[in-house]
Amino acid sequence: MTIADIKKTTEAKMDQSITAFKNNLGKIRTGRASAGMLDSIMVEYYGSMVPLTQVANVSLLDSRTLSVQPWEKPMGAKIEKAIRESDLGVNPSSLGDLIRVPVPPMSEERRKEMTKLARNEAEGAKIAIRNLRRDANDSVKKLVKEKLASEDDQKRAETDVQKVTDRHIVEIDQLVAGKEQEIMAV
Repeated sequence: MTIADIKKTTEAKMDQSITAFKNNLGKIRTGRASAGMLDSIMVEYYGSMVPLTQVANVSLLDSRTLSVQPWEKPMGAKIEKAIRESDLGVNPSSLGDLIRVPVPPMSEERRKEMTKLARNEAEGAKIAIRNLRRDANDSVKKLVKEKLASEDDQKRAETDVQKVTDRHIVEIDQLVAGKEQEIMAV
């Protein structure tokens, strides 16, 4: 593996970490309803637990209400129970074969909890980025040790990897700041 390969794979892995972080941020509740809020809910389906999105269609009715449309009628009660027992603090109501999930406005205390959760997610993402930087630098040092690269190459590679790391850390900070504004604004 060359230094260019190491830099390329490190940047790709860092991009994947950012993508995973964005997905995790999307699951953090703001004051508005979002279909992604229910992604983590598991429902019993013929003896096994499956994600809600595999047994029902989740959509937005308005900014404060979600609708859940089960694909099979008998699943309605199980879906409603799973949503009610989740830690989202919502109370679904059934209207025939449609389940309405009103999203209550968040209290100040809940907003602070969500902000703290977003910051914890950000810290986890930053740690992942830093671990990737360390792995890249170790790989470059290994090449130098095996006399496949010079020490000057090592210094340049470490500088380049640091620049990529800094760019990804700044992106994480911007994403979490945006999420905090979103949580506090509503």
